[in-house]
Amino acid sequence: MNCETCVFYDYDEEYDEYYCSADMDEDDYARLMLEPQKSCPFWRDGDEYSVVRHQI
Repeated sequence: MNCETCVFYDYDEEYDEYYCSADMDEDDYARLMLEPQKSCPFWRDGDEYSVVRHQI
């Protein structure tokens, strides 16, 4: 899982860059940066069409 497919990966036009908009506090961010993890605990699939594919 990478940030580019995450629903929280947003674009900021003012700064012309992408950022993570997940609702996390300083402790969550510090834990994410310090602890080795296999995947991000905040990652959510940003593929809007995944629900439609399940209905077919």
